[in-house]
Amino acid sequence: MSAAGQEVVTAMAPGLPERLFRGERADRLRALAGDAWRTPLTHLTGEIAGERLASARVLLTGWGAPVIDEAALALAPRLVAVVHAAGSVKGHVARAVFDRGVAVSSAADANAVPVAEYTLAAILLANKGVPAMAAEYRRRRAYVDVLGDYRDVGNYGRTVGLVGASRTGRRVAELLRPFDVEVLISDPYLDEAGAGALGARKVALDELFPSSDVVSLHAPATAETRHLVTAARLAAMPEGATLINTARGSLVDHDALVAELSTGRLSAVLDVTEPEIPPRDSPLWELPNVVLTPHVAGSLGTELERLGAHALAEVFRALDGGPLRHPVDPALLGVTA
Repeated sequence: MSAAGQEVVTAMAPGLPERLFRGERADRLRALAGDAWRTPLTHLTGEIAGERLASARVLLTGWGAPVIDEAALALAPRLVAVVHAAGSVKGHVARAVFDRGVAVSSAADANAVPVAEYTLAAILLANKGVPAMAAEYRRRRAYVDVLGDYRDVGNYGRTVGLVGASRTGRRVAELLRPFDVEVLISDPYLDEAGAGALGARKVALDELFPSSDVVSLHAPATAETRHLVTAARLAAMPEGATLINTARGSLVDHDALVAELSTGRLSAVLDVTEPEIPPRDSPLWELPNVVLTPHVAGSLGTELERLGAHALAEVFRALDGGPLRHPVDPALLGVTA
């Protein structure tokens, strides 16, 4: 298939398609996009983009995708769908795409899986006291009396507070069902019945923080959620509690968090911060009660293939003229990730 005759065109960071699509899926994509599927568009302007987009019915995007605006749409008169092999489409799908009636799909559900798995692991390890024990063991390089020195650790009878009933928040609630913990959840768009269906109890934020041994953040980054985790809410958390953030750094007042963590009263597992990489002199790098990871909770390694499988199935639905299984509702973009 020539580059000028593609029904499907990839637009994402170079090298990403071959990590998303392997084996049989790569072969199926090649049948739709030709060998050019390995060379994604990084700009949707110019002669090359114009040639490839002229016959495109589906634009298959991923991390690093260029913005799809009115100018890009003008080059793609046959476009019926944008299928994103990742989570949020806010960064690259302009309002003009929805206005033209182009369907948009996201693999946010698939990307929520590893984030929820990371979160579950972080919750269980935090309640067990593992980060603190590991740090102490490394410091001593000798025997640690875990029964005597860590009498209050464990997951039995603990309370976990989830901030946000997002895809990830809901999946974390479901993953916690087998464990002997109480789950609280706070989300203005979730009612008590919805929380109950997740095996959780709906509470207000100002009840959740003082009631939870672990607070895990799963809300979107919006003007309303900026610095949702205030100094007062951090101060209300029980001594020894842990804050987990796999959502967005902007949810947390980081000055207040650093101040609270510096007392040693709380612990934190931070996969995201604001700024994304803390300054080199930030206390977060050195505090023994902080687990700091470089935004790894989302899809990595083999998990990228889940995103590819999710997206490729949507591509075939779009080409068949059927409804997408994971459409993006533009009316909800203001309150979702």
